[in-house]
Amino acid sequence: MNSIGKVVLGLLGLAVVIILIAVPTAIYVNEEKVKAQRTFTLSDVFNSSIRARSYNMRWISDHEYLHQKDGSVFLHNLITGNNSEFLSSITFDQVAASDYVVSADKRYVAFKSNWTKIWRHSFTASYSLYDLAYSTFLSTPDIPHQVHLFAWAPIGNKMAFVWENDVYVKTSPTAKAIQVTSNGKHNKILNGIPDWVYEEEMFSSYEAMWWSPGGKYLAYAEFNDTLVQNIEYSWYGKEQYPDTVIFPYPKPGTPNPVVKLFVYDTANISNITEVVVPASVGAGDHYLATVTWVTDERIAVQWQKRKQNELRFQIYDLSIDGNTWIENVLEKLDVTSKTGWIGRFSPSNPTLSADKDSFYIVMSDNNGYKHIHHVTGGTATAVTSGTWEVIDILKVTNNAIYYSSNQYGDKPGGRNIYKITLGATPITPQCLTCTLNEDRCQYNSAYFSHDASFFRMDCSGPGLPLYTLRDNRDASSEIQVLEDNTALEGLLSEIHMPTMRRGFIKQGEFNLWYQMTLPPGFDKSKKYPLLIDVYAGPCSQKADYRYRLGWAAYLASTEKVIVASFDGRGSGYQGDKLMHSIYRRLGTYEVDDQIMAAKEFTNMGFVDKGRIAIWGWSYGGYVTSMVLGAGSGVFKCGMAVAPVSKWEYYDTIYTERYMNQPSENLEFYKTTSIFSKLLRSLKLWLRNKWTLRLCGTRTRTMVLMVQPISMSIPT
Repeated sequence: MNSIGKVVLGLLGLAVVIILIAVPTAIYVNEEKVKAQRTFTLSDVFNSSIRARSYNMRWISDHEYLHQKDGSVFLHNLITGNNSEFLSSITFDQVAASDYVVSADKRYVAFKSNWTKIWRHSFTASYSLYDLAYSTFLSTPDIPHQVHLFAWAPIGNKMAFVWENDVYVKTSPTAKAIQVTSNGKHNKILNGIPDWVYEEEMFSSYEAMWWSPGGKYLAYAEFNDTLVQNIEYSWYGKEQYPDTVIFPYPKPGTPNPVVKLFVYDTANISNITEVVVPASVGAGDHYLATVTWVTDERIAVQWQKRKQNELRFQIYDLSIDGNTWIENVLEKLDVTSKTGWIGRFSPSNPTLSADKDSFYIVMSDNNGYKHIHHVTGGTATAVTSGTWEVIDILKVTNNAIYYSSNQYGDKPGGRNIYKITLGATPITPQCLTCTLNEDRCQYNSAYFSHDASFFRMDCSGPGLPLYTLRDNRDASSEIQVLEDNTALEGLLSEIHMPTMRRGFIKQGEFNLWYQMTLPPGFDKSKKYPLLIDVYAGPCSQKADYRYRLGWAAYLASTEKVIVASFDGRGSGYQGDKLMHSIYRRLGTYEVDDQIMAAKEFTNMGFVDKGRIAIWGWSYGGYVTSMVLGAGSGVFKCGMAVAPVSKWEYYDTIYTERYMNQPSENLEFYKTTSIFSKLLRSLKLWLRNKWTLRLCGTRTRTMVLMVQPISMSIPT
């Protein structure tokens, strides 16, 4: 911890006040049966029968949805009340399909099989085309195996797919595939799919091609990784010798992939036009953030500078001759963050208004809280406001905006669904879920039908998850319970389950929230071991109202350990001032706050200060290491899984978003590595002691960098 951090923390510590807000999670037990109940064991954590169930469905119109059950897919019509088999399990079995995608005209189905995972979102698969009109598979679909991405057009039955890093289009299921690009090359040029860093850190998706609303045009991104340096590691599979995996992995301060955006005209196969990045952004390194079609002749693109604190929202119009995409000088918006980065992670996707004349987007307001803004004519006007945040825009119709937020009850970890009637004065948000099963449901979302006449309400906690179908035309009245997890409730009634406590520690102007999983029969007069379960990355949130049934439940129920999580400075959903506290200084305040929280938990009187531990994965592993390296004496042990050991080793988009490039912030790159803190404290302790160091060769976002660690730690 640097001296400035110590002074600031010391001053703030004088004002620390503990405010407890006990919100007990429903414990499905009968007091008279407590003595006969068993505990929730480690085996239960991995028992698939003791898990909450969800309800899968896909809206295909404003009143129809598909639901898969027992291997078959059924069509549900909410107007007629009829339910019928849409796809038989026998049809799935014919091609060993694991999933399906229906064409917009509902004539064809693409069955997905041979699914093979690549990275977090990416995979390859085979696709078989099925004709619903004739109940038969097409004999020659002209789609190769190991396709990276498949996408139906939004109308009709055109399709596009990516194979071996090139884009292909079929104007109908029976038409011959047209090769749109031909420069695709493994680890060098990728078309229609992102490279590793864009998939992981910018798009959070494996899709980099976008159909226009009328299906006439296909936009796709080209990623050129020629200048990006490769990383390699051994992959131990079933063969006698391991494979060597090699892929481009840009690290802070090194060359990034070069991205371009193109549009293909399906009516003129020789017409491929580039959507050129604006000069104000393209003068230096930049990112393609989002692509949103407005009409077949208009497209909206968000570009970011490499530093990620400046963004251009630009509308492009197709020229009369169809050969050029022209920047609309009246429809552009420049956004700058003066306190940190733009967005929570990457910029949020804009949502098109029903009349297609404007957009709605979630962005920071003048007070630093994420709110809905109406973007038109190059101006963004706030639609919502307050010291809370909009999480996401769920649906925009002709007369309303539906969104999720954490406004209700001043609980940052809660989620509810709101409606704003367009044109109403004053703007008065209406909460659709705040008072529905409130004891059970404080973390809600919704999945709306095409025109929002109906929606599935997803209640994810704090009680057992509950999924209901609701009629939005009739005050969100309940039509049907889709899944209420009564089977799980019955199983848990035989188990002595832990309870939950939530509250916040007031530190200066911030309310920093925590949650505790408490052992069954918790007695505040006793002393319990404490495990801090930490993540603490930028915009993270561990203290929320979601229902969880996992390792923490086992530790509390069987081992009588209190498991706590705490959201300190740098965490999200409470405004930019809190979130941007750690901008350009990762590994400082968020680390200090975990130590402070553990001390405050000890002061509550029921924590055994001689048995306090901390553990975390990924960024949580990094914070765990930094906490131990701080030498506070609070923690007796720690478990760090896949930690970032040094920020120079991580990828560009993530690291530079929060730390800038090393040349711009060298001091904090050096002082916030694990080595600078952890090793300083460990060297004396480790001398003359056996030390076991275990690590894998790869996680979803990191690869092993063992040499510096081995050289630094004495054995």
